[in-house]
Amino acid sequence: MKVMVVGGGGREHAIIKKLKENKEIEKIYALPGNGGMADDAECVAIGAKDIPAIVEFAKSNDIGFAVVAPDDPLVLGAVDELSKLGIPCFGPEKKAAIIEGSKVFSKNLMKKYGIPTAAYEVFDDAEKALAYLADAPIPTVIKADGLALGKGVIIAMTRDEAFDAVKSIMQDKAFGESGNQIVIEEFLEGPEVSVLSFTDGKTVVPMISSMDHKRAKDNDEGLNTGGMGTIAPNPYYTPEVAERCTKEIFLPTVNAMNAEGRTFKGCLYFGLMITKNGPKVIEYNCRFGDPETQVVLPLLESDLFEIMKSVAAGTLSEEQVKFSEKSACCVVMASDGYPVKYQSGFEITMPKDKNIYVAGAKLADGKLLTAGGRVLGVTETADTLADAIAKAYETVKTVNFENAYYRNDIGKKALEV
Repeated sequence: MKVMVVGGGGREHAIIKKLKENKEIEKIYALPGNGGMADDAECVAIGAKDIPAIVEFAKSNDIGFAVVAPDDPLVLGAVDELSKLGIPCFGPEKKAAIIEGSKVFSKNLMKKYGIPTAAYEVFDDAEKALAYLADAPIPTVIKADGLALGKGVIIAMTRDEAFDAVKSIMQDKAFGESGNQIVIEEFLEGPEVSVLSFTDGKTVVPMISSMDHKRAKDNDEGLNTGGMGTIAPNPYYTPEVAERCTKEIFLPTVNAMNAEGRTFKGCLYFGLMITKNGPKVIEYNCRFGDPETQVVLPLLESDLFEIMKSVAAGTLSEEQVKFSEKSACCVVMASDGYPVKYQSGFEITMPKDKNIYVAGAKLADGKLLTAGGRVLGVTETADTLADAIAKAYETVKTVNFENAYYRNDIGKKALEV
C-alpha cells in the first residue's frame, strides 16, 4: 500500500519512521517533507495547506491511506476532501478540528459540558478587552482565537504586559485574522502535562505522557517557542491523576464532541495543568504534538499503522496499544536567534544510526543544510529518565551545524520530582 503523510517537520519525520516498521506499506510520500526525510520517504513539493494539489496527488498516485499531521490542513478540511475520494485518513474532519482551530469554541465546549478548565471571558472588541483588563486579576493569560503556529498564547505577568498583548493581537494583528477574537483567562498554577491520545470517537486510548519545554532558554526563560525539547513519561502524571483525567476530561471531551455532531477521529492532544484543585485543560490540539511525538512514538511498541487504520475504521477497541516501560528524551537543536531572527543555509553533519528527527532542513547539491528555526530533534531512550537525558545530550555532541543552539536543561525539572 502507498501511504501519504501531509506535513514537513520533526513530528512528521517521527511518524514516517514509525510507519516504516509496517511491512504492508510499500511506499511513503511526504508532502512537502524536508531534505532530512529523503532517506525515509519520497518528498513531494506540495505545501501542507494546498488542499486541491494534495487531493490531486492522492488521486493520481493511487494513495491507499493518508495521515494529515499538521493543524492547518486539518482545520482547512483536508481529511474531508480526501475522504470524498474514498481514501481512509488518520486525522479529524474539519468540523472536529475546530477544537484546536478556535479557542473560543473549545472554551465554550468545556463550559457547556463541565470539563475542568480555567475561568475565562471572550472578546471581539479591543477596547472592551482593555477595559476588562483594567481591574482583572494579574497574572492573566491572553489567547488568540485561531491558529498561530503555537505562539498565540501570551502569559501576562503585569497589567502593562496584558494591555500590550491585547493591542498586539487585536489591533496590530500579530497573528492576522486569528486575533479577531481573544480569550482572556485565569492564570493557573501547577506542573504542565501533555497527553496525546488515539480516538475513533468511541474509544479513547491515551498515549504515554510527556513534558514539553516551551521557553527558548534554560530555566524556562526567554520567549515562547514551538517547543525546545520533551521527556516521557511525565512524572507528575501519576496513575491517580491519569484516572481522574480519563473520567473528568478525556471521555467527557470525546462525548461532548459527539453530542455536538463533531465526532473526533485521530490524535486528540490534551494540554493539562495539574492544579491544587485537580487536573484542568489548558488547551486541545487536533493532532500529534511537536516535539511530544518525538518522545512518545519511540516508546510505542505496537504497530502505528495498524492503530491508525483502526482509528479510521472506528475499530480502535479491538486494537492492542502497548507502550514501553522505558523513558525518552528529545533535545531540539535550533538556529541561534529562534524564535525571532536567525540565519539558515549551514551544512549539517550528523550520525546516520541515531534517532534524529529533521524539522528544518533542505538538500542542496547533495548536502543537508539548515532551513528553519527548529532544525533537529535528537531523541534517545533508556531504562531510566536520567540515562535517556544523558544519552540524548551525548548524541547532541555528535551533531554539527553553524549557529546551533539548544537548551541544556531538558528534563531537569522532571528529575527533581
